[in-house]
Amino acid sequence: MSSQPEHKPRRIAFIHPDLGIGGAERLVVDAAIGLQNLGNDVIIYTSHCDYTHCFDEINSGKLKVVVYGDWLPTNIYKRFHILFAILRQLWLTIMLIITGTINQFDFFIVDQLSFCIPLLNLFSEPNTRILFYCHFPDQLLTKRLSLFKKIYRVPFDFIEEWTTGISDQIVVNSNFTKKIFHDTFKNLSNVEPGVIYPCVDTESTESNPESNKEVIEFFKNSKYFLSINRFERSKNIELAIKAFAKSKKILPGKPRLVIAGGYDARVTENVEYLKELTKICDDLKLTNFTIRGKLIIMPPSTDVLFLPSIKTSLKNSLLQNAELLLYTPTREHFGIVPVESMLHKTPVLAINFGGPLETIIDFDGNNRNEATGFVAPNDYEKWAKIMIKYNNETKSDIKQKLGENGYNRAIEKFSRTETSHEFVNNLEHALRHPKRQFIHPRVFTLMPIVIMTISYIIYRAFFSNF
Repeated sequence: MSSQPEHKPRRIAFIHPDLGIGGAERLVVDAAIGLQNLGNDVIIYTSHCDYTHCFDEINSGKLKVVVYGDWLPTNIYKRFHILFAILRQLWLTIMLIITGTINQFDFFIVDQLSFCIPLLNLFSEPNTRILFYCHFPDQLLTKRLSLFKKIYRVPFDFIEEWTTGISDQIVVNSNFTKKIFHDTFKNLSNVEPGVIYPCVDTESTESNPESNKEVIEFFKNSKYFLSINRFERSKNIELAIKAFAKSKKILPGKPRLVIAGGYDARVTENVEYLKELTKICDDLKLTNFTIRGKLIIMPPSTDVLFLPSIKTSLKNSLLQNAELLLYTPTREHFGIVPVESMLHKTPVLAINFGGPLETIIDFDGNNRNEATGFVAPNDYEKWAKIMIKYNNETKSDIKQKLGENGYNRAIEKFSRTETSHEFVNNLEHALRHPKRQFIHPRVFTLMPIVIMTISYIIYRAFFSNF
């Protein structure tokens, strides 16, 4: 663990685009709670927060959240998401300026979108410092299938790099993201981001007794594999379904696959992807059932159970009682769910790429005192073999050993306390250096291009087909 420095309480504001339920949101909530526990005055500003679809710490009022700009659209005809995400963030920042609250903070922690940083830099107090937490460069999260889309993204890509570079301190969520950061932002080659791993609440490892009883009674001690992700195509959940279908033919008894995670009916992809996954189940002759809310009676024939938008207490109980977590994203920047699973002493099987290589120690047969799970290529047949072999080895207490190793690793490297102090170290580091200047000569050269591009985009949105 890093040393814990003497810390003067500070006034800290987080700026986050959409405070729903996801890994990025979990990071913000844990970081805010951790900094608040250290005596800081913390508030989260966001463009959207649905109190019926958020983490318990927000719903309970444990964290103060202020919403500005939720009246603004998020897209036009399901297009221009990045443009409206920026507009919503800029409106939020303008509200901070108009109300004068921008001058009330020692630090701003901005994540995901960096476009508001120049305004924060210009209008905040001279001693205020800005930390940008880069989950992953935004320009790598979009597909550019047409020439127009490539041209459309040019100004946004430039502004993203520029605004990221003028923050007083930059941190990333893993060494994998740090490499991607350097590969993407060529003009920031002299910047060395810090690494702050997302964390889990190691002080509360016990599941809610009622939720735990609910899970145990619901599954009636039958074994189940578990997948937890947002319902997005990038999460590659079909890998878990196909691997389960393959292994189910050999596994004894009536094993099941539970697919749970963040689901927002406002998000078209969430709705479409859930339908696609149920169709995959149908094609593979897997009986599937979807439950929204409290667990009810499950048809005995169910092979795959879908649980959209589960509460934290239910998620923890599912993790605690699962045989194995199947973590399927192919290019995960970090991935907090494997750490949550290890905290509940459940081993993990994940893709052997990106962030999971920094959280999971692969079991190779000779490292049972260190291993916490398995990593394998994106191949459902190889995953099925691991699931079958793992099931056969559970008699030799391998699950218990991997689970204990995972728990110890989560406590040692990914605790909320550890992450909070890393944030403090990076914030204080920024305070020891002069505030970054936000003016860059190329901004003035490119500003006419940016204005013309945005005008053209709006014209195309209303008067033409994109």
